[in-house]
Amino acid sequence: MSEPFSVRVTVRGYETDTQGHLNQSVYLNYAEHARWSLLQAAGISQARLVGRGVGPVALETTIRFRRELLAGDEVEVTCEFEWGGGRTFRILQHIRKTDGTLAAEVSAVGGLLDLEERKLVADPREVFKELTTDLALFGL
Repeated sequence: MSEPFSVRVTVRGYETDTQGHLNQSVYLNYAEHARWSLLQAAGISQARLVGRGVGPVALETTIRFRRELLAGDEVEVTCEFEWGGGRTFRILQHIRKTDGTLAAEVSAVGGLLDLEERKLVADPREVFKELTTDLALFGL
């Protein structure tokens, strides 16, 4: 199996709290940035999604904080899709310092919303297969 998709992010000073470590909500921003970066790398823009009549939705997100991050730290944010059956999928993400230290684990359940019917599409995997230029990025 190949390495998961990842993006590099540098922790900016304005993202830290009064203790000097990365504010908890920013971890979600980093995870979201990695997910949209994966879609872009797979040839899927927001315009393509809307043109197809779908949009990604977050249904559940869990963050496990492991180590603090400080201003100036560089991290790699990974993104891996995990498929089951049905209308949803899971995205597993790790936020690691460049020395390999695990700072956080993010697990999200998502789906693709049919923008007209306002319901989850029956098989999001098939929609991603239709839209992507790189099936491997989705673990397909």
